[in-house]
Amino acid sequence: MVRNFEDGSVLIEKWLRNKNTIEFIGIWEQLNNPVFNSPEFEGIKNEAGLNRFTLSVKKWIEKTNAVGLLAKTGRYGGGN
Repeated sequence: MVRNFEDGSVLIEKWLRNKNTIEFIGIWEQLNNPVFNSPEFEGIKNEAGLNRFTLSVKKWIEKTNAVGLLAKTGRYGGGN
């Protein structure tokens, strides 16, 4: 999504710092993902919006078992 933008990953991380973003993707996951870790989501949601709060897509997926966002590393998504 952001591979053609300079510092695209930074853009995504800034977007993930927003409390409204976290609430939106958390609600989406609760509706569409039967293995979503809701208790972990509540902890993340409580921290979101604070100055010290940071979150990467990879961290979001690892902590909550999310399926709605994908993190691909490397220049071309890390291969197949």
